[in-house]
Amino acid sequence: METGEVRTRATDLPREPGVYQFQAGETTLYVGKAVDLRSRVRSYTDPRSTRIRGMVDRAETIDFAVTDTETQALLLEANLIKRNQPRYNVRLTDDKSYPLVQLTDHEVPRITVTRDPEEGAIAYGPFTDKGRVETVVKALREVYGARGCSDHKYEGRERPCLDYEMGLCSAPCTGEIGVESYLEDVASVRRFFEGETGVLADPLEREMEAAAQEAAFERAANLRDELEAVRAFHGDGESAVSSRSADGTTDVLAAAIEGDIARVARLHSENGQLVDRSRHRLDRPSIETGNGNSGEGAAEATDGFGSTPATVLSAFLTQYYAERDLPDVVLLAEQPTDEDVVAWLETQGVSVRVPSAGREARLVELALKNARRRSGRDNELAALGDRLGIDRPDRIEGFDVSHAGGRDVVGSNVCFVDGSADTAAYRRKKLPEQNDDYESMRKLIRWRATRAVEGRDDRPDPDLLLVDGGEGQLGAAMDALSAVGWDVPVVGLAKADEIVITPDGPRDWPSDATELHLLQRVRDEAHRFAVQYHQSLRDEVSTVLDEVPGVGPETRRRLLRRFGSVENVRSASIADLTDVDGVGEATAETIRSRL
Repeated sequence: METGEVRTRATDLPREPGVYQFQAGETTLYVGKAVDLRSRVRSYTDPRSTRIRGMVDRAETIDFAVTDTETQALLLEANLIKRNQPRYNVRLTDDKSYPLVQLTDHEVPRITVTRDPEEGAIAYGPFTDKGRVETVVKALREVYGARGCSDHKYEGRERPCLDYEMGLCSAPCTGEIGVESYLEDVASVRRFFEGETGVLADPLEREMEAAAQEAAFERAANLRDELEAVRAFHGDGESAVSSRSADGTTDVLAAAIEGDIARVARLHSENGQLVDRSRHRLDRPSIETGNGNSGEGAAEATDGFGSTPATVLSAFLTQYYAERDLPDVVLLAEQPTDEDVVAWLETQGVSVRVPSAGREARLVELALKNARRRSGRDNELAALGDRLGIDRPDRIEGFDVSHAGGRDVVGSNVCFVDGSADTAAYRRKKLPEQNDDYESMRKLIRWRATRAVEGRDDRPDPDLLLVDGGEGQLGAAMDALSAVGWDVPVVGLAKADEIVITPDGPRDWPSDATELHLLQRVRDEAHRFAVQYHQSLRDEVSTVLDEVPGVGPETRRRLLRRFGSVENVRSASIADLTDVDGVGEATAETIRSRL
């Protein structure tokens, strides 16, 4: 693209905050954010580095999107970088984007929180606080009955699902509400996301006051919390300051660069105690080398083209915290080049510091040592291989089984590559109904092994298999591997004592061993994925409670609203159960015995 073309295109842009993209055909070359789109894009008519000039020369078009605030521009930039992986941006690999809320393109739209909106959906966001977004969406569903089920579950239902019983959906699937009336409610949902806070706040406030008058104080307190989240949702671009303890959580970050790979080391402490360590890889921009003068370097740092640790930290901060809770304090080895990133963190109540002395400086130095270390015994993957006597397990697959008393039995198969979750390689399997965890694990591993041996699985063979469980689950997995003839190392991780179970016997590793933390992450993700799939399939919650004498539809609804799931009802004490309106001691005893 010639300089004149850039100037002409810039003249057509608004003087508002937003995001711009340099593109070559369908390929996104670079994504940037701007407080003033016109001024920012116009600056590319006089590139101050060879690298930037090379990008502009390759570009064919410039696309843009206007945002309401600078914070939204910052988050949208991070989302687009994660989605498009432009070669001229610093990119954090194997990570998530910021959450959005979508209303799907369906005759009866559903509402969901997502990071990858469906084609044709109306999407709102992105947002920084996933917990707040989920609270608001739940409140909208309670007030307006917007459905959250998949289209597959929506079609062909003969009776309303549990969401209807819990007051989260008006059940258009079975005609409990007409399509026209449902769409009117969806229009109210859209009005809320377009800025009309009262559409949701007013009915919540009325319900809260009614609950207080009826002495339903727990319900009133829950509604109060929802109301606070709703009222804060539209304030300052959804960037209200969170209340955090001064002695809470601290993340220490440092970056190091080696060739085309940058690594960021993260130390995490809680109440002054170091509780976690991790390293993360970022791909640097694959672009031509500039002439190296100081003026050019300054331009590169500003635009995200630079190769300094400070620039890497700028890219890392927004992309890493896309789906994670922010810490109270972030300690950095260097000041990030992007001032907007620091400003955003501070508006979220995070204290950002670059310490020069004392304990905080020693933590930063430790993070720097972690960032600079090469693969070896200190690396969690290499250390795991050494512990198990195998090659470095770059690719680990985790397995778990979930069911409810032998019903709706499902298995999960998650994948971690280079220590990070590779969600595109996740698989799940519905298994025969049986109340036998060992046999279910045997069938799950045999399914994976058979597909691999017969060449029906499009994924590479893993370096290590991890089963969630102890000796029984490991034995079942080994039986399946032997029967199929798939030669892959396998271990188990028992949840109760965090003991690693190997074919040679149990291994009690130190609780602070990074290789143990890696196995725990894989195990926990396999468990989460299995439980999520199981919950999406089962319809046993309402059935089980329906069978309990003394529990009618209204009492069941109160129980589920109070405890959130049948599992929580099952684990509740008699005192907790009798706190629910309509549940006396006799009914509580019956619930405990039947569940």
